[in-house]
Amino acid sequence: MLISTSYSSYDYYKTSKQDTNSKETNGNLDPNAENQSSTQKEENKEQTQMINGVELTMKEVQVVRELQSIDRNVKAHEAAHQAAGGGLAGAASYSYTKGPDNQMYATAGEVPIRMQKGNTPEETIANARQVVAAAMAPSDPSPQDYKVAANAVKMEIEARAEATKLKIEEQKEKAKKDEEKREENKENPQNSTTFKEQVKQAYDFNESSLGFNIAS
Repeated sequence: MLISTSYSSYDYYKTSKQDTNSKETNGNLDPNAENQSSTQKEENKEQTQMINGVELTMKEVQVVRELQSIDRNVKAHEAAHQAAGGGLAGAASYSYTKGPDNQMYATAGEVPIRMQKGNTPEETIANARQVVAAAMAPSDPSPQDYKVAANAVKMEIEARAEATKLKIEEQKEKAKKDEEKREENKENPQNSTTFKEQVKQAYDFNESSLGFNIAS
């Protein structure tokens, strides 16, 4: 199963880019565009910024900042899954989005986690609890994380029911053996502990009262 996160905020970049392209098209159709004053051109130039060697508009800069934040959040989210998942968690994988600065930013990620049963109900319960811990480790669990945690809780409940069943069967088996032992002692009293104690007490009585030892 997978525990993951994804962000759709980068869609803002797509919208902004479309708006920019639209403005550029409209600008080319404007017959007065060539008559733009040098002052206006200078103002437009001041509204750009160099990011990673690329000159960007302020809207594009905002998109880059947002993508950088998403990238950090996604990677921190998956790192939390891995840390809590321990040996049950695999390597994280990411989906990337290209920003207006031509850099790639992680906007979605996932970590595989084994939802495996143990050799005993107790091991299964321990595994289930670790899966829950891994799924809910990030501060912002995704819907998929909640789904994985719910499946792990279900696995733990089933393991607990199995453990209870095994315990009941063990108790029944022990009670059966105790009953068989009691029946055997009734048929052969010389094998019973009570009979042996009575014989020992008799020997002790003879030794103290008669003043000589009886070989054991």
